[in-house]
Amino acid sequence: MNTALIDEFTSINSIYDATTLELVSTEPTICALKLPSRSTISIRLEFPLDYPDAPPSVLGTQNAGDEGTKKGAGKRLADLARDILARVYRPGEPCIFDLLGEVGEELQRVEEAKHDEQAAGQEDNLDYADGLQEGTVANHDRALAFSDDLLHSTPPWTVSSTVTEKKSMFIARVAPVTTPAQAKSYIAHLLVTDKKAAKATHNISAWRIHGTDDTVYQDCDDDGETAAGGRVLHLMQLMDVWDVVVVVTRWYGGMQLGPDRFRIINAVARDALVTGGFVKEEGAGTGDSGGGRKKKGKK
Repeated sequence: MNTALIDEFTSINSIYDATTLELVSTEPTICALKLPSRSTISIRLEFPLDYPDAPPSVLGTQNAGDEGTKKGAGKRLADLARDILARVYRPGEPCIFDLLGEVGEELQRVEEAKHDEQAAGQEDNLDYADGLQEGTVANHDRALAFSDDLLHSTPPWTVSSTVTEKKSMFIARVAPVTTPAQAKSYIAHLLVTDKKAAKATHNISAWRIHGTDDTVYQDCDDDGETAAGGRVLHLMQLMDVWDVVVVVTRWYGGMQLGPDRFRIINAVARDALVTGGFVKEEGAGTGDSGGGRKKKGKK
């Protein structure tokens, strides 16, 4: 395996299970990518010698358990992986972390859709007449509607490049917002619907919002990474960006980075803000961000 692939092995297996990405063969280089939510099924990937300058290929799936008996499950998963790989791969950039996340999120959406259908069928059979007053039923319906909005009204995130440093991984998301409540709901949505983000070491956030009557809202949250939220907010001030929420997710890799972690946090935050079009002029307010890299679009 080349250095890029070895680094991906180390990063992915430190964030997920130690056997998430396993080497199956060396000539050619074939690996099995195990999905955290599907422990009995793996995606088989073949890597060219010049990866990541050339993309890997999805050979199919391999099964170990009851899930392998489901007719067509392997083919559907392989087809899904090929479609997502074609979307996330960019020449010269490792792509397996993005592939793993995108496939997992898509499978989760499918499961949620099935769950909603089942819940809708059960709802039709509920008898609210048993001791429930009309006001209680109305409150129950409003609670269901709020929960549905939170889980299924996906924020229009713009996602930065992923940066790996000494096994720690960093990624930033930004989305337009008009109120602090909306900013908080977007953060809550991310932590409820994205298992990787919810399990991350830190989800650092900040927002700046122009309210009515010249009211200004600015706030941040370190989420355990001391002073990180304030640095992201300061970056937003330097870049003069408004009406946006920023969330920087970090998975700690076991090796301390010292002050470099703040440089990387600001770098991915700036990357997402520039890619999302929130910066008035390209190159404005570089601060200590370390520069931006355009990569991914809206997610």
